[in-house]
Amino acid sequence: MAQVILLNSPSSSGKSTLARALQAQADAPFWHISLDHLRDSGILPMDRFRTGDLDRKAHRARAFDGLHAMASAAADAGNNLIFEHLLEDSAWIEALKHSLASHDVLFVGVYCDLDVLNTRERERGDRPIGSAALDHASVHVGRTYDITVDGTAPIQTNVDAILKALGSGRRVSEFHTAR
Repeated sequence: MAQVILLNSPSSSGKSTLARALQAQADAPFWHISLDHLRDSGILPMDRFRTGDLDRKAHRARAFDGLHAMASAAADAGNNLIFEHLLEDSAWIEALKHSLASHDVLFVGVYCDLDVLNTRERERGDRPIGSAALDHASVHVGRTYDITVDGTAPIQTNVDAILKALGSGRRVSEFHTAR
């Protein structure tokens, strides 16, 4: 059984920074997986999406299905994961509940003030302006987490809280209750 730290939050909330810090401090090795990795590594044909040669929206569902399958396969092979996500589609969470059911999932909600999200989004410049606000309004609705953290808190505070929760074995999220 692999351990999976599933970080759910809007873009620009600090998931990637948190994931890198967790990866550096966890006792066991953890893979860090996200859609951004597929985008930034060249796995996804981003240049063709940007030019309009390919319709990004038409390929979006398959990209996420592939990401979910990759994460499940990695965990099934015994790799611990830090999986950062923006679970905006109810079908995604249901699929992940099923595919990760045999693993120890710590479901983490990363909350962040909307003003901070908007500022970070503008500073990053790699997301459509307004996407963070759209995500902020919906990403946590109906979710039951094992732990929540504040994306504006000191990173070490959040790392300590998540690693403590991971080690506690206490699971109350919808991933645990789905079993």
